[in-house]
Amino acid sequence: MRIAQISPLYEAVPPKLYGGTERVVAYLTDELVALGHDVTLFASGDSITSAKLHPAWPQALRLDPAIRDPIAPHILLMETVRRHAGEFDVLHFHNDYLPWPLFSRQETPWVNTMHGRLDLPEFQQIAAAFPEVPLVSISNSQRLPVPHSNFVATVLHGLPERLLTPQDVTPSYLAFLGRISPEKGPDRAIRIARRAGIPLKIAAKVDNADRAYFEAVIRPMLDEPGVEMIGEINEAQKPAFLSGALALLMPIEWPEPFGLVMIEAMACGTPVIAYNYGSVPEVMDDGVSGYIVGNENEAVAALGRLGALDRGRVRAQFEARFTARRMAEDYLALYARLGEGQRPALRLIG
Repeated sequence: MRIAQISPLYEAVPPKLYGGTERVVAYLTDELVALGHDVTLFASGDSITSAKLHPAWPQALRLDPAIRDPIAPHILLMETVRRHAGEFDVLHFHNDYLPWPLFSRQETPWVNTMHGRLDLPEFQQIAAAFPEVPLVSISNSQRLPVPHSNFVATVLHGLPERLLTPQDVTPSYLAFLGRISPEKGPDRAIRIARRAGIPLKIAAKVDNADRAYFEAVIRPMLDEPGVEMIGEINEAQKPAFLSGALALLMPIEWPEPFGLVMIEAMACGTPVIAYNYGSVPEVMDDGVSGYIVGNENEAVAALGRLGALDRGRVRAQFEARFTARRMAEDYLALYARLGEGQRPALRLIG
């Protein structure tokens, strides 16, 4: 099958540090190539892939200080893909709603995976204007704000099976991984760790949009003992960081579309303590891969029950449900139905 994968340009594929969507695109693309398909990746020129790379912009936009209008390169990306659309059996977009106006008016089968939150009023209006575009959700809960959209499948994310593995270290701290923002709850993670009397290590980026929150709320909390801010980490650093944690804290308070950090921790055999929002109950098996809690009190209590969890079983749950091979096979089944000219059945995959 001739497949085009179209990535956002904000980060390279895979990203050098943080970047959930581009990482998923990287894993999916390489797995499709491994399964014998002819794959072209439309992405930034500093991307690394086993597929054919069609560089739509010289480098990732986040690393290009000259970029002042990030939408312009993405419009060029859309036009580039349109000019090559006839060369493919299917086009797979990962670009929010940018493809909708242009690709609703062409013949090549296509599908659009939605990677972000869909509950914003602006998105709901544009979704109502394009009710027929073929969408893939990354969790069932992600769909809830736009129930009338044309979701053709839910495909849960996956990671390469050997990308992150348990390391031979003795767990001794709690971990927070990802991005510093109010909805992700690093302040709640700090309070939970302190109440439990367990050190906390924070491996996270701070976006400009969240800088004020970091300076006003998080930085003062870092001056107190028991918390270490180590900043962003790359893939090579994650196995040791996560394996060394007694648990990953994920005290979110927002409709998390998926939450890659959960399956990253599971891949390392590390239990997750997560608030019950968004995709959490779809990704986690409560009492097996961690505990789903409702507040800080319940999180502290759950930490006292970590001894009941088997870290080998946590890893087994990852292998059974969240590998990149499973993700790629689910997408291939969808591509095949699209290629047959059928409107895919509204069913859940994963």
